[in-house]
Amino acid sequence: MPPTSSSAICLFSAIAASMAATATAAPQPLDVIPAPAEARVSAGRIAVSANLVAAAAGVSDARLDAAIARAGARWRSRIGGDAGAAAADPVRLSIDCKGPGAAVPSLAENESYTLDVGQSQIVLRAATAVGAMRGLETLLQLPSRDREGWYLPAVSIRDAPRFPWRGLLIDVGRHWEPVEVIERNLDAMAVVKLNVLHLHLTEDQGFRIESLTHPELQAKGSDGLYFTQAQVRGIIAYAAARGIRVVPEFDIPGHTTSWVVSHPELASLPGPYGIERHWGVFNPVLDPTNEATYALLGDFLGEMAALFPDSFIHIGGDENNGIQWNANPRIQAFIREHGLKDNGGLHTYFNGRIVAMLAKDGKRLVGWDEIFHPGLPQSSVIHSWRGTDALAAAAALGYDGILSNGYYVNLCYPASQHYLVDPLPASSTLTPAQRSHILGGEATMWGEWVTPETIDSKIWPRTAAIAERLWSPQGVRDVGDMYRRLAAVSDRLDEAGSLHRRNRDVMLRHLIGENLDVPGVDSLRSFLAVIEEVKGYRRGALQIWSSQIVPLVGIADASQPESMPARDFAGLVDRMLFAPGGIDPSLAGPIADRLGRWGSDGEQVADVLSAEYPALREAVPTARGLANACEVGGDAVRSLTSGRPIPSQALSDGLARLDRAAEANLSATELPILAPIRLLVVAAAELGERPKLSDAEWRTKVSSGALPAPPAETH
Repeated sequence: MPPTSSSAICLFSAIAASMAATATAAPQPLDVIPAPAEARVSAGRIAVSANLVAAAAGVSDARLDAAIARAGARWRSRIGGDAGAAAADPVRLSIDCKGPGAAVPSLAENESYTLDVGQSQIVLRAATAVGAMRGLETLLQLPSRDREGWYLPAVSIRDAPRFPWRGLLIDVGRHWEPVEVIERNLDAMAVVKLNVLHLHLTEDQGFRIESLTHPELQAKGSDGLYFTQAQVRGIIAYAAARGIRVVPEFDIPGHTTSWVVSHPELASLPGPYGIERHWGVFNPVLDPTNEATYALLGDFLGEMAALFPDSFIHIGGDENNGIQWNANPRIQAFIREHGLKDNGGLHTYFNGRIVAMLAKDGKRLVGWDEIFHPGLPQSSVIHSWRGTDALAAAAALGYDGILSNGYYVNLCYPASQHYLVDPLPASSTLTPAQRSHILGGEATMWGEWVTPETIDSKIWPRTAAIAERLWSPQGVRDVGDMYRRLAAVSDRLDEAGSLHRRNRDVMLRHLIGENLDVPGVDSLRSFLAVIEEVKGYRRGALQIWSSQIVPLVGIADASQPESMPARDFAGLVDRMLFAPGGIDPSLAGPIADRLGRWGSDGEQVADVLSAEYPALREAVPTARGLANACEVGGDAVRSLTSGRPIPSQALSDGLARLDRAAEANLSATELPILAPIRLLVVAAAELGERPKLSDAEWRTKVSSGALPAPPAETH
């Protein structure tokens, strides 16, 4: 639509161009994450070049102008250098933005938009600049390429988020993450329409923000690694330009070692204290019975309320083990004298004081599950790491809440596991009024095992699956289709500046030195691509020597949380073994080829490269396990293609070898291909049963037989 006011016209040779529709092709599924609320795709395609005139109508907004310029730069980087994308007559992108929206993003932000891609023009409409930015991100994900060149689908999109709070927590306390890390992850967040950056700024291992009222806090608690207030203002402005709020977290009364390094008199037991270098739940906790505690917090939180414009301040409130409170007779006497019953009552007393303190500055308190005790002021927001049941219980009592249980991307679970977790599951029995208290959720990147070199690869692209869960309709739950689109959005994240793929060579250099052309590097790359970092909290149990001062440059750090080659292999095995009516022998060749290649890679790393490069020696158990597993899998494939079942002893021996390959080792890595190889082995042993069983019975028999034996009990 043409401009309706004298607002600025933004011209750039950027996004898409000559649009010549053809009505011969059937509509193709969109490669967009998050999936729009509604999308109608028409048959045909619209050719794309690098020449578009964009006109912003309705309002003049500097944020939108800047977003259009960024979109143009990203588009040129993708299409502009393509010889096949010849210049063409320009086509108008009309952006009709009704209003600028609030200068500072808020929970009430209208992020809805419509996007219509037709034969003669592209029309983007939104109520606010932020809504227009969300629509631009969708447009940037629409182009596809084939042998005929770049093209757009003819599509009509009506879109709005399901939840208003869609966040990513970045912990800068345990391992320091500088401004450039925060900014590039803000760019990535914008790609998938996340709208809250939760900065975890204080921890036992570091006090990461400048205080002007109490400079001793960062002077003694940070090792000199903290954000200045000028840097914080820059981060807030950078985020706001992308329609993203910044919510700070100052963890109190527990996780406060870095506070009491400079103020031991505020701890619940006498000091002195030093910054923690290891990970865990530590005893130091602020003394809620000491008025000096509230004097310092009043100064500090008032200062932070002025610095951070968002309406919410997170106070953590988690993992107070109670040891110091229990050991202090004066604190226990205070509990009795004030009728607080127990430590939980004291915690609520403390939180009530903080709620009142924040309210004076127009802020609402957010805290983890542990703050939820009887008497907690209703204005508080419960941030649940315990799960949807805990979140629902708080909502039923009228508390707003957000979910992070199931979204801990630092634990290295696959995207599929995060994707199916819903803040409001279909089984919820909450009333509509109670459901309105579920504000959304946050992915969490806790900082024990990440550095500026590795943090992107542990966040992206899996967090895009969480972003879709929080934006898209509840019924969007096709895991296979999510992975198809996740591969495409990974390219878009890379284009926006994420280092989740580009830093892989940086990690290789830590392992083998600067020269990446030495013999065997291809095998090492392949090996690192097919292994994964261990899941959950196992790494801490395996690498107990690790601490804040130990460099994270090992095999686990160079590996990925989720191996896409391993996932693709599992899909091949599934299609071969569980084809309708029988086993599909046409897939045996590709499966055998991969097993042969990976087996050779494992041998190369274990027997050759580890002797040359000391940093690879910790990988030897995993590499030998890979070689052995591939040999077992290869034998099973040959049995399946020959039609001769493997004998029972070979089955037992093969599964035992796979069990050994799965044993934990100090590299803190694992082999995700072991599960599909176990399926191959069991299917080869049970081959004679296949003609007697239905497809469902066959799947059940093989899958149950392939389950690993439970670990032996230890005493």
